[in-house]
Amino acid sequence: MKAVIEKGMNKFSLGKIFSSAGVHEMMIRDPSFMQFVNSSLARHAEGDGGDLCEEDKRENELSLGEGFRLLSAYKNDEHKIWIITEADRSVTTVLFPEEY
Repeated sequence: MKAVIEKGMNKFSLGKIFSSAGVHEMMIRDPSFMQFVNSSLARHAEGDGGDLCEEDKRENELSLGEGFRLLSAYKNDEHKIWIITEADRSVTTVLFPEEY
């Protein structure tokens, strides 16, 4: 998966970026979905957890400071995706919640 992320605003490294099979297939079929994924990755890297509940947002703030795994959730009109960056910041995965 190719993502275009500006480095200046990032709060943490995304490491290598992967997508689940379902997300990958949808990006191939729908260019607007790929744009949604790319913009969501940029928001995730900036520390914007998207459509998380307040408890999960607080957990991300703790995780950012303590070096734990980070989760973000984003919705558009048709789809919801999760983005998970591992604790060591080596890998970020984009997936549909039902693929978790």
